Amino acid sequence: MRLCRMMFFMFALVLAQTAWAQDKPNVLLVFLDNFGWGEPGFNGGGIIRGAATPKLDQLAAEGLRLTNFNVEVQCTPSRSAIMTGRYAVRSGNSTVPMGEGVYGLVQWEVTMAEMFANAGYATGMYGKWHLGRTEGRFPTDQGFDEWYGIPNSTDESVYSSVQGFAESGVAETYVMQGHKGSPPKKVRPYRLDYRPQIDRDLTDKAVDFMQRQAGAGKPFFVYLPYTATHFPTMPHPDFLGKSGKGPWGDLLMQIDSYVGELLETIDDLGIRENTIVIFTADNGPEALSAGETSMTVETAIHGSAGPWRSTLFTGYEGALRVPFAMRWPAKIEAGRVSDEIVHEMDLYPTLARLVGGKVPQDRVIDGIDMTGFFLGRKEASGREGFVVYMGNDIFGVKWRDWKLHFKEQSGWNGVLREYTMPRVYNLINDPQERDNVLFPHTWVPKAALPQLEAHVISLKAYPPVPTGAKDPYSPPR
Repeated sequence: MRLCRMMFFMFALVLAQTAWAQDKPNVLLVFLDNFGWGEPGFNGGGIIRGAATPKLDQLAAEGLRLTNFNVEVQCTPSRSAIMTGRYAVRSGNSTVPMGEGVYGLVQWEVTMAEMFANAGYATGMYGKWHLGRTEGRFPTDQGFDEWYGIPNSTDESVYSSVQGFAESGVAETYVMQGHKGSPPKKVRPYRLDYRPQIDRDLTDKAVDFMQRQAGAGKPFFVYLPYTATHFPTMPHPDFLGKSGKGPWGDLLMQIDSYVGELLETIDDLGIRENTIVIFTADNGPEALSAGETSMTVETAIHGSAGPWRSTLFTGYEGALRVPFAMRWPAKIEAGRVSDEIVHEMDLYPTLARLVGGKVPQDRVIDGIDMTGFFLGRKEASGREGFVVYMGNDIFGVKWRDWKLHFKEQSGWNGVLREYTMPRVYNLINDPQERDNVLFPHTWVPKAALPQLEAHVISLKAYPPVPTGAKDPYSPPR
């Protein structure tokens, strides 16, 4: 009798644990590469950019759309910020690595994936990492159960086809695949023949992962950092010529179709109501500065930041603001739109609260828990601004509807200017950030600069991880 009771108790405990796990929301985070604010239809793009985006527009209509969602302005810093909830300068990843040395997140950092894993989630990543390409720095070393994708950036797919590379001694980039607990393996060279194909495979693998976890009754976190729309612009053969508007329109159709497949999978699995879907991007678009001339077909495609100025690798709104839509039918009211300031760093503590995860208490977390705002219980996001970095340099400060610029770079490859007095822009009256109104608005720096002062003080109290630091790493006490 005692044995039967014990077996019954253990069986009930297993059922209770399974039910608890299934009550946790699944999370799908789609993260595009160099995708400007003005690209999707829900931000006024779509057909004027070459193709309608009905699936993306539906996603935005069924949830929360943020028009003032901000990121860091380069690929690596942005990915560091979203994974750690911290300014990228704190992790030593404030610039895109150009050399072949060690870079990326040290093991001491606690990633979003590790937070989900510790909360009982299955974690899968499919796509571009750009936070480490050496032993101990791959996604499966940083909380992901499995990964398929590229360690660095898509421009490396061009290398093998250009003159002089074969003799350079630089290692070729490979598509990689790995599972937690073992080193990832090279799958195939990342060359131009696979560049149009890779996002199709990333989508298929993300779908398969969701199907497997849903079948097992386990909550999942899928991080899907697509390679689109990073140069070179090469749509999948299924979409080539389909828009009739050129490769950019074709690529928009592809992105929209793939996101539609992900949403259909979630519906087919019967997990729509309790799955959080987030669609956003790492930074603003690729484009040459006004007045410049492109002599090659491959680089003559300019991304759109909508009404905002400039491109990635600048401190302007065109670099900082990216599309954002979040759907969670069980909790988020459909059709809500907000222009409240939100930063990608805020996703870490917010998602941690929503899934029952833990945020590290032994370090500075710059993200703000926005649970109440996301769920519609508060109108204000709780964030009034943030410090604007371009690489290791502080370019400015954003505060409410205002921007202060200490430095300005005209475009990703443009002219850098430094000022003895900050330039002040009102983003409502002047979304292109062209009219300096420091006078008569000298009160704005007084209101905006305390957040910068607090940030600088925190950097002295908690020194950043040195760029290129090796593991094992421990912060100075």
